[in-house]
Amino acid sequence: MPRQQNRILLVSDSTGETVTASVEATASQFPRVETDITLHSFVRNSERMKQLLHDVETYDLVVYTIMNPKLADMVQETCNFASVPCVALLDPVLQAFEGLTGSAAAGKPGRQYSVDTGYLDRVRAIDYAISLDDGLSAKHLAQADVILVGVSRTSKTPTCIYLAYQGIRAANVPLVPDQEPPDSFFQALRAGVPVVGLIASPTRLSQVRKYRLRSLGTPEIEDYAKTGEIQAELASARLFFEKYDIPVIDVTRRSIEETAAAVRGILAQKEQG
Repeated sequence: MPRQQNRILLVSDSTGETVTASVEATASQFPRVETDITLHSFVRNSERMKQLLHDVETYDLVVYTIMNPKLADMVQETCNFASVPCVALLDPVLQAFEGLTGSAAAGKPGRQYSVDTGYLDRVRAIDYAISLDDGLSAKHLAQADVILVGVSRTSKTPTCIYLAYQGIRAANVPLVPDQEPPDSFFQALRAGVPVVGLIASPTRLSQVRKYRLRSLGTPEIEDYAKTGEIQAELASARLFFEKYDIPVIDVTRRSIEETAAAVRGILAQKEQG
């Protein structure tokens, strides 16, 4: 059975992250449908809106997050005229909140990205995660909200960055064969800083490491990507985690988002217990 193909136009008056994430999540539920997604972000004036809507009839669906009523009406009216289905993504939620609070929405685009205390906390957390990547500035490990530990290529760095975006100061420490973590790691562990271990299957790690070596132009470093060597590393890592009672997450089939959610779950359990 041939796969159905659809063109979808996304329009946002801010970064477009909300509408993109929502549509991609929805599209993933229809594996037989191929979606060609076009995003126009930071659309905040009528001239720009007219330009991007001039060929709206070539799309199968339009989804938008526009707070300006006049611009939102332009999208709706143009789509109606062209007989193209159109969805105002946030309208149902906004209407529910207005009914709940008895007040109207602020009507300003991108308010979730305004500079407030939470935003500054995220910026600081991102700066912290970058400065402590792979154990750099290890003396500051005691300041972490969580420390991720694992062998090479277990997604420690991207998970730390993702957690940082959520305001969690995450540091990562690599487990290197025949080498102990820095003393500051054990000091942070004794001080009660939560530590989470990351592992993955030997096959997956071998694939990722081979790709990494090729991208660096150093495929001759074979031991790094050999399955047997990786199995030994993982066995040593599991013994390390067991010795220090460190909870473990297998990231083999997890996305970065799923790994970060699992880390947050472990942190929540520690806070409760």
